[in-house]
Amino acid sequence: MAAETKYAEDAAHKAAEASGGLPQLDFSTWSSQIFWLVVTFGLLYFVLSQFILPRIGQGINERSDRIADDLDSASRMQQEAEQAVIEYERTMSKAKAKAHNIAEATRKSIDADIAKEVEAAEADFAAKQSVADERIAKKRADALSQIDKVAQDTTAAIVQKLGNIKPTAAQLKKALGAVKG
Repeated sequence: MAAETKYAEDAAHKAAEASGGLPQLDFSTWSSQIFWLVVTFGLLYFVLSQFILPRIGQGINERSDRIADDLDSASRMQQEAEQAVIEYERTMSKAKAKAHNIAEATRKSIDADIAKEVEAAEADFAAKQSVADERIAKKRADALSQIDKVAQDTTAAIVQKLGNIKPTAAQLKKALGAVKG
């Protein structure tokens, strides 16, 4: 069996040597190879140009259109957002101005109320002050009117204690008149 295998291998080597090497390089089969090459590439070109490439182109166009639509939508949304920010800032400035006006009006109202209360308190104080001044003046007048009597009584008590003399009212009046005058 080994001999038969050896014989088959030798025959294969001899046939390969006789054929001249690679079958693609055999000039006798080139015309058929070129024919099938042209047919295969023609068929491949036809399939690619009629079915595959138009679908790829359509997909690219759809994607390009979708990207353009998305960019337009994003641009529109950005403009809307900027408008919303401007409107927000306008609303906030109006609200701040309104709050400032309300605070100013409230402050003026409170200042007016405080001024009224201060004025009322000052008027009440002035009335009480005048009543107190009148009472003080009355008490002072009473005290001054009584000072002569107190001076006479005090002088009489001192003279009586020091000199054992009981002065008369006329003598006391005369003595006190001389001191005053």
